[in-house]
Amino acid sequence: MTHRPTGEPLRPVRPHPAETVADTTWDDGRPPGSDTVDPAVLTALLHRHGWRRRGGAPGRYGRWTPPGPGAGATSLLVPVSRAFPDSDDLLGEALLALSRSGTPSAREILVSLAVPSDEIRWGRDVPAGPGDTASWTAEEQLRSAARRMLLAGALATRARAGYYGARHRRAATASLESVLVGPAPGGRRLTAFVPVTTGRPLAVRLHHALYATREAVDYRRATGGMEAFDTAVAAGVSHELTEALVALVRGTQGARITVDWSPAAGVPEGCAALAEPVEFSPGDLPALREAAARYLRVEPSVPVRITGTVVRMRRPGPRGVGTVRLRVLAGAEVPHVRITLDEEAYRIAGHAHLVGLPVRVLGRLESRGGFRRLTGACEIAPVQVDDAERDRLLKAVQEHVEVAAFLEEACGGDCED
Repeated sequence: MTHRPTGEPLRPVRPHPAETVADTTWDDGRPPGSDTVDPAVLTALLHRHGWRRRGGAPGRYGRWTPPGPGAGATSLLVPVSRAFPDSDDLLGEALLALSRSGTPSAREILVSLAVPSDEIRWGRDVPAGPGDTASWTAEEQLRSAARRMLLAGALATRARAGYYGARHRRAATASLESVLVGPAPGGRRLTAFVPVTTGRPLAVRLHHALYATREAVDYRRATGGMEAFDTAVAAGVSHELTEALVALVRGTQGARITVDWSPAAGVPEGCAALAEPVEFSPGDLPALREAAARYLRVEPSVPVRITGTVVRMRRPGPRGVGTVRLRVLAGAEVPHVRITLDEEAYRIAGHAHLVGLPVRVLGRLESRGGFRRLTGACEIAPVQVDDAERDRLLKAVQEHVEVAAFLEEACGGDCED
């Protein structure tokens, strides 16, 4: 017998990050308003992105030009404060010039002004192709590794663990929705803008975790011991982070990650104002891979008491042991779990499923397989809910049955998850 209902609303499609940047900043073609920009913040961002001050009236304004051979094409007059009558006019002209500049850093400066953000930068040393380009694969590898690293940082803000698997993943993924990203020119450089209001804990945790990883790798290469990786879990290092670093470094001559704090928000407590890039080389890969495997191997199973709705049931015959899939409502930070039940427990779960009631069950959430399976299940029992909630669950069950029947007919009974 197989029931494979989902009954959950479809998740909204996330817009492409580049579109999100445009929508959040100057989608009408105009730069941020001068009345919203602090001259000191703009000056700090220009300095961070390599712009050079080339004169100006001391104490009133500075003249800034971009880095590179095209420095003469753009020149900004930036007031040192709003204390002078022409400060707003100078700021407006500077922002307009930035919006029209072809300098790559100009857009990043405007993003940071429009959405005060901590900037996380990834750089990879990969061979350049014709015209200083890189392969499609190289750019995809950079974006994938960066996203995995941000997800590892988001997971570490939820809890500390050497291996998360499916735990906390839904909340961590949702926390990345506000992160903006820029282009990845040549597959060698990528910047993420993490809004201070929603993402500073992520940036801080990733900052500490990267330094702890670097120190643990150095200790492993110097002494042969893995103890530093055990203590680094408290700083946010995990299987997910080390795997992301392996993906970032693999196939390169080296990679680096830099976290720059938002000038508008200041430096967070416990962090250096001017943090040096954290660098990794191909020689670090054996230690990173060993750490990733170690975290996966030693993470313990977790005793839990889960409440959930039965969304699928299956067993080979009309009697005996069967497998049940629960959509977790409470008791564990995972979306679904699978449980193998004896005949009586399977009957209880089936009855609860038919009448639209959730069940509560005790067991151990196994780390093997990503905390998606409950073993040693016992004390399974239906949970009483109010009539409105029961009607909602029962309606979901009915929809599930219709979906299951359709899928069984379409797949000939051979459909799997």
